[in-house]
Amino acid sequence: MINHEHYSYKITWSVEDQEFAGLCAEFPSLSYLDENRSDALEGITNLVKDVVTDMEANGEKIPEPIAEKVYSGKLQVRIPPSLHRRLAMEAAEENVSLNRYMSQKLAG
Repeated sequence: MINHEHYSYKITWSVEDQEFAGLCAEFPSLSYLDENRSDALEGITNLVKDVVTDMEANGEKIPEPIAEKVYSGKLQVRIPPSLHRRLAMEAAEENVSLNRYMSQKLAG
């Protein structure tokens, strides 16, 4: 059973709606609007709880909370050969491996 409180929630101001919008990264199609920031968080949390409950009852696959996923640290990215060459040259100029150079670029 998935704990709905372990999902990644965010509250942001919606200029269009002139209210706070509660969002959940694992359920990007869901949102909850409220004038109060705390109520927007409570609203999206309860909405996700209801959706997870319905999905469980219907035997649907429920998204795993991002915080509970295990990541290997490996990432494959396809890029044009010309970009690969340029990045390899920049890494050589920095006297680091391409892997180290890319890690630094992504982190910064």
